Amino acid sequence: MNDFPERLRSLRRERGYTQTQLCEALALEHLTISRYEAGKLQPSTDVLCKIADYFNVSIDNLVGRTKK
Repeated sequence: MNDFPERLRSLRRERGYTQTQLCEALALEHLTISRYEAGKLQPSTDVLCKIADYFNVSIDNLVGRTKK
């Protein structure tokens, strides 16, 4: 899951969201997205699913296994 922080940051920026906005949209605690993007925290499987659904991408894409 080494690519996850950069892929999350890229998706968030492409869609024009701040970290705070994304936390609110996904019902995550304040600073959680910041910690994910810094590689300081790994999301649970449930949260990975929420993020993938929110951005309409696969979990494989989020973790760097595919480009789609």
